[in-house]
Amino acid sequence: MKYNFDKFIDRTHTSSVKFDLRQTVFGRSDVIPMWVADMDFETPDFIRDAVIQRAGHPVYGYTFRDIAYYQPIIQWMRSHHDWTIHRDDIIFCPGVVPAINFAVLAFTKPGDKIIVQTPVYRPFLGAVKDHNRNLLINQLVPNESTYLIDFDLLEEQAKDAEMLILCNPQNPIGRCWTRAELEKIAHICLKHHVLVLSDEIHADLVMPGHRHQVFANLSPETAGITLTAHAPSKTFNLAGLSTSSMIISNPELRSAFSKWIEKMHLGMGNLFGNVASAAAYAHGEPWRLQLIDYLNSNIDFTETFIKEHIPGLHMFRPEATYMIWLDFRKFNIDEEALKNKLVHEAGLGFNPGTEFGPGGEGFMRMNIACTRMTLVDALGRLRG
Repeated sequence: MKYNFDKFIDRTHTSSVKFDLRQTVFGRSDVIPMWVADMDFETPDFIRDAVIQRAGHPVYGYTFRDIAYYQPIIQWMRSHHDWTIHRDDIIFCPGVVPAINFAVLAFTKPGDKIIVQTPVYRPFLGAVKDHNRNLLINQLVPNESTYLIDFDLLEEQAKDAEMLILCNPQNPIGRCWTRAELEKIAHICLKHHVLVLSDEIHADLVMPGHRHQVFANLSPETAGITLTAHAPSKTFNLAGLSTSSMIISNPELRSAFSKWIEKMHLGMGNLFGNVASAAAYAHGEPWRLQLIDYLNSNIDFTETFIKEHIPGLHMFRPEATYMIWLDFRKFNIDEEALKNKLVHEAGLGFNPGTEFGPGGEGFMRMNIACTRMTLVDALGRLRG
């Protein structure tokens, strides 16, 4: 089946954070919203059909997850990432962000030091500071085309840290970390007994020419210190169904994390999230491949347009995710003025770079998971 990613879907008046909160966030309700990390494409038909079929039953009572929920996840990890996991390794969690917070609570105590590599998805920072842990910033280092890890600093920080929260692939800069880079991280963390929480929610949105490496799958030793957060929400546009997995092979770590889920009574989950997840992993590969082609084409278009029409603006081409990290520093304009210019002159709603912590100054994040027509309009406005 050929899917149509050029089809415009009107998301207004659906309680959409991305669309219906524009007035609240930007002071205007008519900006092109390219901020929240969900896609403007319709959720694929095989997922909607599964949800509609289950919704046809007149009772939405208490449910549990049986093998029909777990087996597609197990098969997906094996076929897409050469990663063998088992039913007992998978712990349900109502979203990756809650999973990160529960892991901080389960495995660290107030005052402990946790390493985060910025610029990074803002909830990483909150998961540390909101629970009175000490944040160690391992700031990523940009060059002309990409970002690199400061391994010397990481080695020093690991001596005093309890945990590293790793974004793999990385949001917002779009790095798909190589096996060699991840092996260096693993070596440091194993040496200094640092637990690694690897957020791999973007693992299935890797662009052609790159390949995702599951951090826990580097070696049995690495698996023993790793908690892996995964979800179908980014890949299949299911964020509103609050369904994710924490995958932990170490039985002691798994037991400790499970106790937090049980303590908070969050293990029941979302009936329709269960159905959607199973359908996505069981039937989603043809749709995902077409999605990747479309996103990569949008990235190509954006890169070419900026090079030809907006001199001075630098784009870091993403190796994964549907986010574009834009460097406005050559324009010598402070962030508030830049945001006002983008919002009130261009009518564009981006994420300011400082939302992502140190290293985000002078940057904006743009979401290109939209129709080509929307992207053309947005880039035309950006050019001015």
